[in-house]
Amino acid sequence: MSELLASGGRSYSFEFFPPATDEGERTLWEAIRRLEPLGPTFVSVTYGAGGSTRDRTMRIVENIATETTLTAVGHLTCVGSSRAELRSVIGSFADAGIRNVLALRGDMPGGPSATWERHPDGLEHADELVGMLRELGGFCVGVAAFPEGHPESTDLDSDARYLARKAQAGADFAITQFFFDAEDYFRLVDRAVAHGCTIPIVPGIMPVTNVSQIKRFAELSGAVFPAALAERLEAVGDNPAEVRKIGVEVAGELCAKVLDGGAPGLHFYTLNRSTATLEIYRALGLGPTGK
Repeated sequence: MSELLASGGRSYSFEFFPPATDEGERTLWEAIRRLEPLGPTFVSVTYGAGGSTRDRTMRIVENIATETTLTAVGHLTCVGSSRAELRSVIGSFADAGIRNVLALRGDMPGGPSATWERHPDGLEHADELVGMLRELGGFCVGVAAFPEGHPESTDLDSDARYLARKAQAGADFAITQFFFDAEDYFRLVDRAVAHGCTIPIVPGIMPVTNVSQIKRFAELSGAVFPAALAERLEAVGDNPAEVRKIGVEVAGELCAKVLDGGAPGLHFYTLNRSTATLEIYRALGLGPTGK
């Protein structure tokens, strides 16, 4: 990942969440197989809140790494884990041949609104986790960035300082929380540069395919769901195909704006579905290599 971005290439990646059921896992693998021919830079699988799905996540990521042609990025959070447990997970990544890791502080089991509590023998901030990965060596490390601010923060400038700290600790790149206004992304990049943070910041894109679901995600993450978009979607709320059509159109426009403005790629939050992402790829004229 770091080599690609350092060479001036663009990264196109997909993120999945760990399903709670075997049926959900089958749906996930269907999406992975449909997206595999696009040749993404990498795919990743998240932890649930509080690291609640760590074992399933680890298994899926390791299967992606060993059973597909895709490059897998492992998510790793500080939540509820001692330093020894974190080192064990990092060792499991290395054993599976996973050399790219997204290092996150993570949310407590109650979600973003729950008060953060450090494990008694754990880490407090993501920059410490970045440092641990660097100490153990051989990993390309990504971190999170927040165009509209972290849910616990009311100061966008302090968010940029935290991002700069993660870069100073050794992060190679950042991926943003999803957003709907390209200017929020560009302002984040400007704030980061002002604090000396020059690592590539890849914009995170979440196509709207389910109105109530996206609104809930936006409330949890602190992202502003545009009123005009909500109005358009609610007008066709009883027609899933029309909702997806509008969602794909809006996401495609956002992708084009950030790419035209110099973004180093795109990271799609797929919600374990492939159709919207495939349609956006076609609309942007992207091929298997992202060109």
